[in-house]
Amino acid sequence: MKKVGSQVTIAIDGPAGSGKSTVARRVAEKLGLLYLDSGAMYRAVTLLAIQDGLTADSPELIERVKACRIEFADNGRTILLNTEDVSVDIRTPPVNRRVADIAKIPEIRHEIVKHQQRIGAEGRIIAEGRDLTTIVFPHADFKFYLDASVTERAKRRLADLEKQNVDITLAAVEAEISARDEKDKTRAHSPLRAAEDAIIVDTTDKTIDAVVDFILMHICEGEGGSR
Repeated sequence: MKKVGSQVTIAIDGPAGSGKSTVARRVAEKLGLLYLDSGAMYRAVTLLAIQDGLTADSPELIERVKACRIEFADNGRTILLNTEDVSVDIRTPPVNRRVADIAKIPEIRHEIVKHQQRIGAEGRIIAEGRDLTTIVFPHADFKFYLDASVTERAKRRLADLEKQNVDITLAAVEAEISARDEKDKTRAHSPLRAAEDAIIVDTTDKTIDAVVDFILMHICEGEGGSR
């Protein structure tokens, strides 16, 4: 029976609002792993583009991404872009609307993937995003794909935005998530999809604790399958 050893890589993929960030962070805390939020990295470079007034097709954007520094602190809760805390700024509607367009640029994905693989090279890491199980860590020890209905994911995202005093309707959030899903699943480079050997978890009617316990069970027991 496979146990969590000194070198282990856990990869979690899924669409926006599926709960993968919160789940991955909690699993990391329980197992003492490094938590990597890949989505935050794409959001950070999207914020960079917005701040610099650059469009997705601006040649300067690639150079800015190559030169920027993205770091994580406080178990992934704090995201630093060139030493500036942008944890709140990267979760705002302007970034939500543009991140899919920025994230689909092959050159940007190439740079971010290289950085992610460097971080994960030492093992004992849990990483989540949209192409972690298929592109970044295809040989991960454990792979999970989290999903939920669009309506449920929109409700979760709306709750987060309301905490930030962002004035937006549920219908608008649902529309943004649906549009993001379409862009993520149809982009030419590393589209969002479940790896063939990933354990699929529908989180629609599950609490975060239930999903965390489910994943921990499979990690600690080394079991496979889909749910």
